[in-house]
Amino acid sequence: MLSIGRQCELLGLNRATYYYCSERDESYNRTLMHLLDEQFTRTPFYGVDRMTEALRRRGHGVNPKRIRRLMRLMGLEAVYPKPRLSDNGKAHRRYPYLLRELSIDHPIRCGAPISPISEWFMGLCTWWR
Repeated sequence: MLSIGRQCELLGLNRATYYYCSERDESYNRTLMHLLDEQFTRTPFYGVDRMTEALRRRGHGVNPKRIRRLMRLMGLEAVYPKPRLSDNGKAHRRYPYLLRELSIDHPIRCGAPISPISEWFMGLCTWWR
């Protein structure tokens, strides 16, 4: 078995890093995460700024950096339309509008073909004739 010093040397770590214990109290972060979860359940469309304001109204002195970090840690993201939702995909085929050149100035008469689509349809249907 290798000593701790040799293991740290092989990993490229300082021994102080191996023995380091954080003295930060994580209980307040857990409390904030619980409050964030409650607020997100009620209002999933709140982003970082609104969540920060909601917690400040409850009496917690928090800043947006902390809320952003905790929301990322929890996997929370505001639900709202993202940019470019109406953008056509490259793989989607565009179909031509076949009635663009046709002026519609009177009702359709029975049996009169008005476009290539209707001619094709009447050619397929045996009951049309």
